[in-house]
Amino acid sequence: MATIQDIQTLRQQTGAGMLDVKNALEESDGDIEKARDILRKKGAAIATKKGDRQAGDGAVFSYIHAGNKVGVLLKLYCETDFVARTEQFEELGRDIALHIAAMKPQYLTDQSVPEDVLEKEKEIYRESVAQEGKDKPADIVEKIVEGKVQKFLQENVLLKQGFVKDPDKTIQQRVEEAIAVLGENIQVGEFVCFEI
Repeated sequence: MATIQDIQTLRQQTGAGMLDVKNALEESDGDIEKARDILRKKGAAIATKKGDRQAGDGAVFSYIHAGNKVGVLLKLYCETDFVARTEQFEELGRDIALHIAAMKPQYLTDQSVPEDVLEKEKEIYRESVAQEGKDKPADIVEKIVEGKVQKFLQENVLLKQGFVKDPDKTIQQRVEEAIAVLGENIQVGEFVCFEI
């Protein structure tokens, strides 16, 4: 049975609705960590359903780091101007802009990474494995190379990076949580990071 204190705590942590939190706590037999995971999965499912909807509104967010040496501009899209003006949407925009300043991603999605960049990375990784001096079967080499490419993507693609304020979740998961709370499709648009 979910206590009122547990419901309040989980609502503050996730921003999810009271009924969703209560149901997640009941499904997890009162375990807050499991309930948080249930709410995360539900957020991802909601995000998938809403992903086809047009996100034609939104806002531009900026972040200037202390010392005025790093600045970020970010487009964040949603479906309506009502959501664009909400505190949760603005917090998401500020969080992502801060993350970009801190982690300096090069690309927005896997698809935005140029093919020649990926091929060059694969070539470097293959040479690195060959220099280790051990003869490895080709299929093992390719698995090692693919693992290194995935690590490269996690380090350089914004939506795959661990969120700077909570490294246990990716930026994509942070966006999905906002979609679950706000009930609209949200998409991260173009961004640029200026640095002196």
